[in-house]
This record gives sequence, structure tokens and C-alpha cells, in this order.
Amino acid sequence: MHHGSSARIETPEPAPARPFHDAGEAVAELTRLYERSTAFLCSSFDDVLKNGRTDRRYRAFYPEVSLVTSTHARVDSRLAFGHVPGPGRYAATLTRPDLFDHYLTEQIQLLVRNHGAPVYIGDSTTPIPLHFAFPEGSYVDGVLAEKLDRPLRDIFDVPDLEATDDRIVNGNYEPKPGEPRPLAPFTAQRIDYSLHRLSHYSATSPTHFQNFVLFTNYQFYVDEFCMLARELMARGGEGYDAFVEPGNLVTRPNTREPESGAAPLRLPQMPAYHLKRWDGNGITMINIGVGPSNAKTITDHVAVLRPHAWLMLGHCAGLRNTQELGDYVLAHAYVREDHVLDADLPVWVPIPPLAEVQVALEKAVEEVTGLSGYELKKIMRTGTVATIDNRNWELRDQTEPVERLSKSRAIALDMESATIAANGFRFRVPYGTLLCVSDKPLHGELKLPGMATEFYKKQVSQHLKIGLKAMQSLAEMAPERLHSRKLRSFFEAAFQ
Repeated sequence: MHHGSSARIETPEPAPARPFHDAGEAVAELTRLYERSTAFLCSSFDDVLKNGRTDRRYRAFYPEVSLVTSTHARVDSRLAFGHVPGPGRYAATLTRPDLFDHYLTEQIQLLVRNHGAPVYIGDSTTPIPLHFAFPEGSYVDGVLAEKLDRPLRDIFDVPDLEATDDRIVNGNYEPKPGEPRPLAPFTAQRIDYSLHRLSHYSATSPTHFQNFVLFTNYQFYVDEFCMLARELMARGGEGYDAFVEPGNLVTRPNTREPESGAAPLRLPQMPAYHLKRWDGNGITMINIGVGPSNAKTITDHVAVLRPHAWLMLGHCAGLRNTQELGDYVLAHAYVREDHVLDADLPVWVPIPPLAEVQVALEKAVEEVTGLSGYELKKIMRTGTVATIDNRNWELRDQTEPVERLSKSRAIALDMESATIAANGFRFRVPYGTLLCVSDKPLHGELKLPGMATEFYKKQVSQHLKIGLKAMQSLAEMAPERLHSRKLRSFFEAAFQ
């Protein structure tokens, strides 16, 4: 990190690590340390702008949670998380305890219980970048900063991209001698980076995101979701506390209009909509647009919120003659020709179907369509989905791509599903895919203008109801059943 000249460094009073046996008290201390550090940086910044004092450097640190264990604990072997793999020192830098309080309390509680040892809370050695210290929604007047006689990065710490990466989740993080092993899948800087990107891409605050996330590649689904959500609010919420739209527009139960927020002048790249529940187990829907790079970008950021499941609900090309427009495809395997994750998750890694998610989706299709058993096969096929990065693949010589698709037993083709599933696998977020056949390019069956509108009206509404029902049934499941051992590697961070 760039430290500028040898200017005097001012920091808050150091906070050496202290032991905690109670998770609630540990999180309260994390919150105190984090708020003290960010308040110090914000007030120092104001002071520098007001007085032009640039002869010193200001630095404050992220809080850290650590665990030291000297035994191989006998933990419940059914649990996928909440324990460390063996003796040693483990640590994680943490940010935004206000946003993660429930998550942190749960994870720390499991550690203390499973290892019979305290966690230690104190300052880490990772400085908080000034950019990440401001409260959400702050506005900084750049004109004042430009008047300073030295660059801001000589006075405050800035984001350090060398420390902001996915080495822990990708499984190639090697602690240096004497360094602790990771306790969490992401570092504080990596989380802060993503929280800022989430606000940018979705035009909603990370505080609104729910534990169950639906991704779609079509605005029709969002329109339908908004209509259902507004109806729910008007009827009293039926278990949901609020509906949030881009611009942080918040509509409460028993009302029809937002009570706060300001609609953005233009929609962001990937607008998000949140049907919120008091416990965070509501549903977030994001229109990710078309293509694997969008799908990777948004899931890279949503993953730091540690959701319980995400699903792709969208349109696809049906590849079989026996399929009809409007049929459903439940993915149980993927051909990964999206290429955006090749460097992070090699193509030879299989992306397995997750039983809990598959069952929830199939049951939801049965309930909403009224079909079951052998009858269900008329409108739904389970099979391989091919995800590609070339939208106009049909314009190439057909022989080679069609041969490959046939060999893979693919029944549908799209541009996002495998990316979302593969990033779910990589980030240990349970994933699933239910697509709707909207055209059949190999069979010359394309949508005609009038037909398309009718088809979308009927099918999108039914498809979305299926997705919502599946999410609601997953929300009733205990997190330890959803976050199963299937998604854990040999040397796994203890936090889910």
C-alpha cells in the first residue's frame, strides 16, 4: 500500500484483542470498534478539508474476529459450516456489522459452541480505505478535495486491489508464515468493494437485499413481480414488511404509494426489487439483462451478502422438436461455454444439481400448473442447459454447434444460467435454474409479434408464481439443510 512520505500517522486508540464467549457481546464489540474507526476517518476528513491540514496521515483499522484452537474438535459431522478444520489460529476482518449483525451472531455462536473456546475481537492490521468509511448515501464535494496541496491518497488509505480478491473462495489462498488462516470466505475490503458496486448496479441499498434472490433476463418478469408486490402491500403485506424499488422507494403494507426514496432519473444497469421480510428471508428480484458478463458481475457482488439461495428464472431456446413454446426446463447439468468464469472455476469442474432446490422447483411447478407425475412431462423437461456467450450462434455454420449440443444432451440454450449456477457453486450459495422455452431456432419456430405478447402475458405470470413458490418453500427450510456439505471444499472457511 502507498504510504506517502514519512508523515506522522494518527490513529484511534488501539484496541487489543479481547476474548468473548457470548456471540451477542462479541458483535456489540465489533460494532463499537467499526463505528469508532469510521467516525475517526470521517471527522479527520472533514478536518482536513476545513483546515487544509495535510502534514500527517490518518489511519484506522477494520475490526477482526479470531479463534485459536489446539484440538481437533468433535463437531456434528452433518454441519457444513460453523467449525474450523483443525488446530491453529483463524481470523477474519469484518465490515458493516450493522448490515451483518444477524449473520455474524449466528456464525460466532456456532464457533464458540463447536470449539468450546472464546472468539477474540480487536483491531486488525488492515486499514479501512477512506472511500469505504463514509456512511451509505454520503455526498463528498470533490471541489474541496481538489484544493488540497497533496493528493488524498497521501493523507488517507485508499482501496488496495492487491488485498481485494477471491483467493479464499477460489481455494488458492496461502497464508504467509505466521499469518492466520481465513475464518470467512471474504475479507472486509472485498465485501466493502461489492457493497458499493451493488448500490451502483442495482440503484438500491445493500440493506434491502433479501436471502432469496431471483435473477431474470427479461423485463416482463420484473413488471409482473412489481404488480404482485404492490398487490401484496395493498392487501396488508401477508408476511412481507415492505416492497423496495430502485431509488430505495419503500412501499409499506396497507399503502399503494412509496413513502420514501426518490425514483432514479434513469434505471441502472441491473435494477433490483425487494419484497422484504423482517428476518431477511424475503425475495429480491434482479433484471440482469442479457449475457454471461452481467450474470458474473452481479453474482460476484450479491455473494458477499451470503444469501441462502439464488435462482435463474428466464427465457431460453428450446433445442428439442418435442418441446412447445411455454414449456419449462429444469436444469440438472450445464454446458459451460460462457467463458467468463474460466479463470476462476475451470470448465472441468462439474456443477451438480442440488436436491433441495430441484425438489422445491419441481413441486412448485406441480402446484402452480396442477400437473404431476407422468403428466408433468408434457410441459417440463429436466436436462442439460447450454450457456453460451454468442447470442447469434445460429448465424454460424450449423453443423458443428448442433453436433456439440446434441452430444451434450442439451435441451435448452441461454446466456446466463450456467454462469449463475457456477458462481453459486464457487461462492457456496445454493443455486437452481428454471427456464421457459420462448423460441426454437433449430426448428424455425420464432415468435410472431401478436403471439409473443399473448404468450408472455400468460407464461411469465405462471413462471414467476412458480419461482416465488419455490423460494417460499426454501425459506421454510433450516439454513444448515440448504447450505449443504456438497458445496464445501477440503479446507473450508468456518463462516457459511
